[in-house]
Amino acid sequence: MACAAPAFAQQGVPERIPDTMEARVAACIGCHGDKGRGVENVYFPRLAGKPAGYLYNQLVAFREGRRKYVPMNYLLEYLPNAYLMRMAEYFAAQNPAPLAHARPNAGARQLRDGQRIVTGGLPGKKIPACIACHGAELTGREPGIPGLLGLRADYVSAQLGAWRYGVRTALAPDCMQFVASSLSEPEVAAVAAYLASLPTPGARPAPRGGPRLPLACGSQPQ
Repeated sequence: MACAAPAFAQQGVPERIPDTMEARVAACIGCHGDKGRGVENVYFPRLAGKPAGYLYNQLVAFREGRRKYVPMNYLLEYLPNAYLMRMAEYFAAQNPAPLAHARPNAGARQLRDGQRIVTGGLPGKKIPACIACHGAELTGREPGIPGLLGLRADYVSAQLGAWRYGVRTALAPDCMQFVASSLSEPEVAAVAAYLASLPTPGARPAPRGGPRLPLACGSQPQ
């Protein structure tokens, strides 16, 4: 005699979803895209391929309120450190093709000013070049410095503004708070526009080590 199918199968109940990290972070897709690829929305950045240490620090900062965005603060409020690290390692390991972004609406002079700051810094204000910390290709450095490419100008500007006004803070010494608070509004706009004008490479973050950072930075101890 043939065996009857289980009741749940007869009723069309789907099988249990696999208990994998990919399934667990499915809630992140709506804002950050499949595998953290990114989305068209200006304020939801790409997560894929960023250093795990950087992503972990941001998750902890949202959980502890050092970064303020209510949906993220709420979602992460009760998650332990070990689980946040697993999330960070998952997204760090992903490498989906980047989204194509439209070039920012910026003039040639603004882009030149941005390039000057990104590649040479502002010695008069003791602000180092962005490439001194984020790497010559601006793809970040392990374990805690993110890449700066593939981000919209408005997002970069908003994050620099958040550091300037204390809405976003990092582990002490907070090197980015010093940098952002020392930039003028036109300088912020120029940096954001120049970074957003660059193509997004498939390169991964540079390995740990390399040139010594020009500023003490709690997120990247040396």
